[in-house]
Amino acid sequence: MPRTVPDVRVVPANDVPFDDVLAVFGERGYPSRCLCQRFKVPGWLWRDTEPEEREEMLRVGTGCDDPDATQTSGLVAYLGDEPVAWVAVEPRTAYPKLFSPQFRIPWKDRHEDRDDDTVWAVTCFTVRAGHRGRGLMYPLASAAAEHARRHGATAVEAYPMLTEPGQEVTWGEVFVGTAGVFAAAGFERVSHPTKRRVVMRLDF
Repeated sequence: MPRTVPDVRVVPANDVPFDDVLAVFGERGYPSRCLCQRFKVPGWLWRDTEPEEREEMLRVGTGCDDPDATQTSGLVAYLGDEPVAWVAVEPRTAYPKLFSPQFRIPWKDRHEDRDDDTVWAVTCFTVRAGHRGRGLMYPLASAAAEHARRHGATAVEAYPMLTEPGQEVTWGEVFVGTAGVFAAAGFERVSHPTKRRVVMRLDF
């Protein structure tokens, strides 16, 4: 964990303006094009949806500008009044791609009730350009777990990358988070489906 992590304020996305969410994703690069829909689009992300569709999916999922919304698809972190980061957290059943035959990571060597919507998943982090490398994933992971618990989750899991000291990792690889980030939030490793990917879980 970094020696110092900024003192951030993390709030559910439905409590914030949609423009703040879009500001985190930016206007260039993978986050601005995916808009956190990779695990939501049943087909191929770029072939089966248009950018406008993904933006509308994000808008509907977040429920922005509606503090009374009963659910939202993620949380937004602020430094002062500036939106700087995002984490996606919802019931695992909200992510169709997790159940596709091509994505076996959550299920390898596990016997899970895949239809249990009381198990939530943290699937994506986005940190605004200019704020990366500051440890913002750490408070976001903890806030995501607490958000899931408050909304009735019996457990929350994630599918992060393993990183090694001195090993260079591109930002695009760690949008799912790193094992160290989730370990610091109290998650424990439950399986190791690929050389560089683990499944981590926090049971309530």
